[in-house]
Amino acid sequence: MTEQLFLTDAYAQQAPAQITEHTSEGGLVLNQSVFYATGGGQPGDTGRLSWSDGAGDHHLPITNTVKGEAGRIVLIPAEGEPLPAVGQEVTQALDWDRRFGHMRVHTALHLLSVVIPLPVSGGSIGAEKGRLDFNMPEAPEDKQALEDALNALIGRDLEVSERWITEAELDANPELVKTMSVAPPRGNGRIRLVRIGSADEQIDLQPCGGTHVRSTAEIGPIRLGKVEKKGKQNRRVYLHLGG
Repeated sequence: MTEQLFLTDAYAQQAPAQITEHTSEGGLVLNQSVFYATGGGQPGDTGRLSWSDGAGDHHLPITNTVKGEAGRIVLIPAEGEPLPAVGQEVTQALDWDRRFGHMRVHTALHLLSVVIPLPVSGGSIGAEKGRLDFNMPEAPEDKQALEDALNALIGRDLEVSERWITEAELDANPELVKTMSVAPPRGNGRIRLVRIGSADEQIDLQPCGGTHVRSTAEIGPIRLGKVEKKGKQNRRVYLHLGG
């Protein structure tokens, strides 16, 4: 299993690691990872690995990160590049601007599910925009009002924090799960909850394994984009960073 450093510190841009495995597909497994693996609508991280050996200094671009078996995180290296040997100590570094964009968009989508309090049937996160699919038979009457409400929440500089509960606790509180299509990550007996706001004034609380900003103010202004009809019951709502 790979230790997931991004769960305890989403702002860690670099960290040491050791290569523990080469996969049969040419991927690399580390003992610990600041790279987030694709999941929950959030793309896998990109960046680079650096190391020194008897042949000199090396820098290897990482083009994607995916989930492997038994809790492994697999880094996908650029094709045709020499790979560090198993056991090699490396320094991992994120493409930070891209990751921070994912953090801002991901947190904004949590707030979008607050201003549109309907079941979520899908979603996607990018570095500059994202979208949620809602069980929404009718289009919103006033999209500008939704955008204003979203930006008002962002402007309150709300704290974003996490806590953990057991899988049994989640089973006893199924209303915490807003997503109809993506189940919370399970398997180790506990579930990570992401809270926006304080315990006394909670704005949102839902299971999530992704990365988020520490405060809603870091998201910055948001603009709601088009609303697309996706079947009889669903509508897709886009949001864009930058207002």
